Amino acid sequence: MRKSVVNTTSLLGELERLPTQQIFGKVAGVQGLLVEVSGVHQLSVGDRCSIVARDGRIVVSEVVGFRNGQALVMPFGPLEGVGLGCRAEVAEAAPSIFPDDSWLGRVINGMAKPVDGGGPLGLGPMSYPIKTAPPPAHLRKRVGGKLDLGIRALNTFTTSCHGQRMGIFAGSGVGKSTVLSMMARYTNADVTVVGLIGERGREAREFIEDDLGPEGLARSVVVVSTSDEAPLMRRQAAYITMAVAEYFRDQGKNVLCLMDSVTRFAMAQREISLSAGEPPAAKGYTPTVFAELPKLLERAGPGKRKTGNITGLFTVLVEGDDHNEPISDAVRGILDGHIVLERTIAERGRYPAMNILRSISRTMPGCNTDEQNALIVRARKMISAYEDMAELIRLGAYRKGTNPDVDEAIYYYPRIEEFLRQGKDDHTDLDTCYKLLAEVLKPPAAIIDAPILPARR
Repeated sequence: MRKSVVNTTSLLGELERLPTQQIFGKVAGVQGLLVEVSGVHQLSVGDRCSIVARDGRIVVSEVVGFRNGQALVMPFGPLEGVGLGCRAEVAEAAPSIFPDDSWLGRVINGMAKPVDGGGPLGLGPMSYPIKTAPPPAHLRKRVGGKLDLGIRALNTFTTSCHGQRMGIFAGSGVGKSTVLSMMARYTNADVTVVGLIGERGREAREFIEDDLGPEGLARSVVVVSTSDEAPLMRRQAAYITMAVAEYFRDQGKNVLCLMDSVTRFAMAQREISLSAGEPPAAKGYTPTVFAELPKLLERAGPGKRKTGNITGLFTVLVEGDDHNEPISDAVRGILDGHIVLERTIAERGRYPAMNILRSISRTMPGCNTDEQNALIVRARKMISAYEDMAELIRLGAYRKGTNPDVDEAIYYYPRIEEFLRQGKDDHTDLDTCYKLLAEVLKPPAAIIDAPILPARR
């Protein structure tokens, strides 16, 4: 069993944080997921309290609002055994964690407790609040150099830089988790922090063991909160993910933060807000959801001087394949680019199923050389020309020689598609990506010298 790494400084800090007095109230009512606590006036929204159930079980809860002079708290776990008169003890300090370098290779839950059977976590000397403000905009560095994600489609057509924030938009079953696992294994970032928010319980272990693998896990911290857990736990797992990433950023490291998915974070916040009585605004999502999204996503990005960066890649589960639904629209306006995965592309067998024309990185073309930008523009032109005439080409209604640009696109399109197709175990670095694309786009003599036929009248 792994031994806990606790130094003298952290032990003294733990002793200093022991409460000198205990404030408590009593449960005055329970409705659904909401518990009403009376007799305590020192609470504020976001504070923690522990409800002692009738069987002695401790139910950790969080204050989400107030009504008629009573605090409304929501539990992180099941409410079985909680009834009228149960004691509700108020926690003294704000929720925080004590990350440490020894957390690398570990799997933790939404309470920052280990769930991998590897023994207790080491405690760092400094606390990191679970909810905190991002660095001030005027003190942040600018985005750094290119980040190698190991995926040809992303490295070339949506090149990302250290400190950038990108969204991966797709419906269910289109390949978001697979793309995340490839990035986690093949990136050149120093540390990877993976947040599996509202993940299927069956897939969590498969992702860690098969997709991430021992090599990827060794330089990663994985935060897991499955779909059956309480909404507070799912929401907190997202905050824990960002807090761990901020710790490694402050160590001067380039951190890749992967979160799957922001939509499930928004759904958890929606459940919390609706239970507290907040009225819905769009598709059942409350105004608080749209207020919390930028607070979470802005925590990723460049750090202050002498610190590292957090490059954030956040998946967005597009409901009904509608890329303009409320959460997708809100997230797209916050992030520095978006990668669109389409079901129609996946159905024809090309993975990653990325739509090149609808995906964009806002650091391009500034991060590329003139030669690289010329390659990307040329490839996009070919894809666009082919897609515009795709129906006519498939029906056989297009006649070769009618349009030289389309003739060229018909030649290049299958070659570009083959370049974009990539297996889960296939890794291509940045420089190789551009070399391969240049080979694909070499002008064939057959097209250049081909006679142009008159257009059909």
